[in-house]
Amino acid sequence: MLKFDRETAISVAALLAVVLASIIVPAVCFKLRSDAAQDLAGEKNMLVKLEAAHQRSGRKPLASEEASAAPDAAFLNAPTSGLASAQLEAYLAQLASAQQASVVSSGVEQANKDAPENVRVQATLDIRYDALQTLLYQLETGTPYVFVDLLTLQPASASQLQSNDSIMKVTVSLRALWRQAQP
Repeated sequence: MLKFDRETAISVAALLAVVLASIIVPAVCFKLRSDAAQDLAGEKNMLVKLEAAHQRSGRKPLASEEASAAPDAAFLNAPTSGLASAQLEAYLAQLASAQQASVVSSGVEQANKDAPENVRVQATLDIRYDALQTLLYQLETGTPYVFVDLLTLQPASASQLQSNDSIMKVTVSLRALWRQAQP
């Protein structure tokens, strides 16, 4: 007759646990998948019913519900990306001048191959902290659409850290959308 010692009993128990787990885990996975598929079917059915009810109501869609394209003023219109970058630099200089800030330097960043419709400019400005808030607001809410990708602030001197009207050295990386103008 077979005699089970402790090692054999542990091995048999481990084998049974593995066999049991290999049966239970797929069964639970199939059950969860089935439940998820039923939930998805129910949600799709509800969506179809809601869309049909919306169609029957005859209500015109709101302006916010309609897909709309960005206005032409949202884009930099130029024949080349270099000219579009120059437009962005001029726009930044105009906004900075309105805030009594000075553009110390600016330059065009390398175009990204993934997004050729974007132009990028990096600029360094000397500007007051309060004026910087206004400048950033005007950049990101005005047209053309300009996005601030990177902003670095540095006080002009350590003694000016406490004052809101102290001059800050700001490095800003801007991105704008470019649409090639037809000649």
